[in-house]
Amino acid sequence: QVQLVESGGDLVQAGGSLRLSCAASGSIFSINAMGWYRQAPGKQRELVATITSGGSTNYADSVKGRFTISRDNAKNTVYLQMNSLKPEDTAVYYCNAEVVVTSRATVGSWGQGTQVTVSS
Repeated sequence: QVQLVESGGDLVQAGGSLRLSCAASGSIFSINAMGWYRQAPGKQRELVATITSGGSTNYADSVKGRFTISRDNAKNTVYLQMNSLKPEDTAVYYCNAEVVVTSRATVGSWGQGTQVTVSS
């Protein structure tokens, strides 16, 4: 089994910064892509940022220039540095990973989410 645990969510003022972490554990041979998604009340879950095993990144237009995704493969951890936070960034942030569990199988795994609240 694979588990993802997010941390770092908090209540901050607009213009502030937060750094989210997501650590994967369990039956992990390696991890391909990892990403961050978010879901605000009354809205669908949306992509925030992704990063491949090779370090290629992709960001939603709404966070480009403000958020940075990175990973530490030795720790099976992905990070999301969030700067210049806006009230519209308020959401539950979820970590996702494509985990290689055997030489012939991969699974998608989600964390439970961490709350980010940005006050105006």
